[in-house]
Amino acid sequence: MYCIVVYDVGVERVTKIMKLMREYLHHVQNSVFEGELTPAQLQELKYRAQAIMNREEDSLIIYRLRNQKWLQREIVGIEKRSTSQFI
Repeated sequence: MYCIVVYDVGVERVTKIMKLMREYLHHVQNSVFEGELTPAQLQELKYRAQAIMNREEDSLIIYRLRNQKWLQREIVGIEKRSTSQFI
């Protein structure tokens, strides 16, 4: 499935969450990652993120699509990081 993950975490946890997200997804903008994940990878990502997060202060939002062809993406302004170079 194709996922878009957005996070909002305390400044002291940003580096750890960003590093974790980069293991699974493509960094497209501040606190925004996207890419293809298997259901098992998504479960593992959520589990590992929860171990880093403070559940009282932080949030992680996951948007799931069957695959990327169902995603209509429009960029207004400059594109921070392109995902088109990834296979």
